[in-house]
Amino acid sequence: MLRSKYLQPFVVLVLLSSCGVAKKSTSSKASTPLNELLNAPELATAHIGVSVYDPSTQKWLIGHQENKFFLPASNTKIPTCYAGLKYLGDSIVGMEYMVNDDELDVKFTGDPTFLHPDFKQQPAFDLLKKYNDRITIFASNWKANSWGNGWAWNDFSAAYMPERSPMPIYGNTIRFKQQGASIQVIPKSFKDSLTFFAQVAGGQFAIRRKRYENSFELVESRTKFTGDEIPFTVKSHPDEVSVKLLEDTLETLIPYIDATELQQANWKPLKTQATDSLLKIMMHRSDNFFAEQTLLMSAYQKLGVLSDAAMIDTMMKTDFVGLLQKPRWVDGSGLSRYNLFTPQSLVGILDLMRKEFEWRRIQAIFPTGGKGTLSGYYKNLSGKIFAKTGTLNGQVALSGYLETASGKTLIFSVLVNNHNQSAPRVRQLVEQFLQSVYNQY
Repeated sequence: MLRSKYLQPFVVLVLLSSCGVAKKSTSSKASTPLNELLNAPELATAHIGVSVYDPSTQKWLIGHQENKFFLPASNTKIPTCYAGLKYLGDSIVGMEYMVNDDELDVKFTGDPTFLHPDFKQQPAFDLLKKYNDRITIFASNWKANSWGNGWAWNDFSAAYMPERSPMPIYGNTIRFKQQGASIQVIPKSFKDSLTFFAQVAGGQFAIRRKRYENSFELVESRTKFTGDEIPFTVKSHPDEVSVKLLEDTLETLIPYIDATELQQANWKPLKTQATDSLLKIMMHRSDNFFAEQTLLMSAYQKLGVLSDAAMIDTMMKTDFVGLLQKPRWVDGSGLSRYNLFTPQSLVGILDLMRKEFEWRRIQAIFPTGGKGTLSGYYKNLSGKIFAKTGTLNGQVALSGYLETASGKTLIFSVLVNNHNQSAPRVRQLVEQFLQSVYNQY
């Protein structure tokens, strides 16, 4: 057996990332709240990663498996939010256009707010109405798929998983509402796509979509119908359904030119919505569709192509090259279980965000206690915590900023994977931990 005298001395290099985040320095002061979280009986079989960082001193205050990889769920929207803040500017470019001899040529750029009910002002639609029957749509430089890498195929009809497209319209979903003995369908173009196999009047029914078609069935159900929102499929061509819906809305035929050789024409940008108004909804509601389209729009503004993969690759080689651990990042929303981030990598991105953008913007975009996805939690920390939740089956995540009782602003990430409890109970345990951090620091 080798004795210690035969071992060669070694030097540990401490590398500081370009994000300005220092290497781990765990404080024993916080060991009690951390142990309370780790020793909670409900989390006995779960995997837990915790990282709390003080940017003013560049010291890690609390750490547990902080350099291990976890499934982040909707915490994936944090790097997506960073992309939107950095590359979309103050306003979304909703489409590009040219006017030739009193005719309008347009090219869509992935704007999810187009005719979306959350946005009452519609500059792009106002311009289209002005030209109405003198419009030609040109294909966008689309290099993505309608679904993200690793999405669950059997969630195709879930409201939280609309398909992605270069020309989103109506949020790429159909809204069904009961009105007495009839069903209101928005957009109305899909009204004839609904087949009735049950009575509407009693209210005991559900609406289902066929997997590969925009065909819907109203069927009997044990639960009362309270309205539904179902994604439509964009089919094989990413603009096919959107163009048809726009034609029905404007009541005119619109030529569509699938000509990539015209991509270099002198298009003018049309700004539609304030970027922060989109990002706020994305983060407060954890809107997957807005997140996916935000990453695609960022790719178009940065690279000239609607490609989430190209944007992720570019950001990993530039903006996020200095993260202590390189994430596996595959989509904009966190729907994919292929995503893998460490608590330290999420803290690093949050630290970058804090350095590069106004704190007031971040505070407005991230939900605080009692708001958005934090509406049932951290009510006594309203205005003190600004964080993004994340939830998938068996996974709970929370990462963000915490202004403590002493006035420090800390950056934290808590990732709980493979738990077998109710998500609300796990969130309560994380809340108790962060409340202790708030009190102690």
